[in-house]
Amino acid sequence: MSDMLTLRGVHTHIGRYHILHGVDFTVPEGQTTMLLGRNGAGKTTTLRTIMGLSPPSAGEIDFAGASIGGWATPDIAMRGVGYVPETMAVFSDLTVKENLVLAARSGPFDPTRLEWIFGFFPPLKKFWLSRAGSLSGGQKQMLSIARAIVEPRRLLLIDEPTKGLAPAIVMALIECLAEIKRSGATILLVEQNFRVAEAIGDTVAVMDNGAIVHRGAMAALSGDGALQERLLGLSLEAHQ
Repeated sequence: MSDMLTLRGVHTHIGRYHILHGVDFTVPEGQTTMLLGRNGAGKTTTLRTIMGLSPPSAGEIDFAGASIGGWATPDIAMRGVGYVPETMAVFSDLTVKENLVLAARSGPFDPTRLEWIFGFFPPLKKFWLSRAGSLSGGQKQMLSIARAIVEPRRLLLIDEPTKGLAPAIVMALIECLAEIKRSGATILLVEQNFRVAEAIGDTVAVMDNGAIVHRGAMAALSGDGALQERLLGLSLEAHQ
């Protein structure tokens, strides 16, 4: 199995702050890799660095055979990378439809794919012509994810998608991400809900203080309470 994404010795500074300290890990093609760690460990900065929003100050980022470290964000997106930020960042003054139109780089929607998205997130169909700013927090999260998958992407970077969502919506999201993976996409997912991590994660990288402190199979971490306690401070069972 080849690696879709590789980070080697990546450092990132934001202003005078040194956030990432030599980050090293790989994301295997066609799998879901979980990026876990305590709050403030550097997970969001890692995604932003890959996406070109917080350019690396040192190190290499390879995506699908291209060295993208320091590329402009639009160029990275055009290579087939989708990004779902923790803040959702929907365009509040635009309708649901208009938000998705902006995300569809290749032109008109594929009706089949749109109906596939509606199957996971029915409120988007119901509020198709409503302003995104009028949606609930959970509905905005659905829209943010839909924008990233409205066209097939080779790699999805997703930052805490289940944060604040009702359990039923979380289950729909798990099904959606599993289906995306089955379609051949590769996913790098930051997530605090460890049940979600267990359900869809294949591999895992754990961060602490801006560096990777553990890499391995998600199943191995799920089955080792002592390792969870050492790396994360709490076992997965404590996060049910």
